[in-house]
Amino acid sequence: MSSTITPYLFFAGRCEEALNFYQTALGANVEMLMRFRESPEPPPPGMLQAGFENKVMHASLIIGEARLMASDGCNDQSKFDGFRLALTFATKEEASKAFNALAEGGSIQMPLCETFWSPCYGMVTDQFNVGWMVMVPGEQP
Repeated sequence: MSSTITPYLFFAGRCEEALNFYQTALGANVEMLMRFRESPEPPPPGMLQAGFENKVMHASLIIGEARLMASDGCNDQSKFDGFRLALTFATKEEASKAFNALAEGGSIQMPLCETFWSPCYGMVTDQFNVGWMVMVPGEQP
């Protein structure tokens, strides 16, 4: 059996802002974006919050070699809880640059530091409340 897991994040009306942020902070490439008004089929009546017609129905972005999918969702109610995205870099310099960019307007839970599993590891929550673990891989036993 072959399968792929792709995180799909719902930004409660701030998706386009998040996409722009990740392009700047992480060098993300937005490969596709469709707004609700552009959908070949309209959402069922009452499903979409008023004013969300111009919001992002679906987007796909590439960060490094990984794909993330994103949307505004159908309303302004969303919360990211119980997970973090692990972002791995080859060098401490790359990790530090991304970590600092993600921290802009966000909060740091664990500053970048050396751990027993990584020469450079830290935890940050960005301005959209998405949690990240930024790291450089350590030597494998």
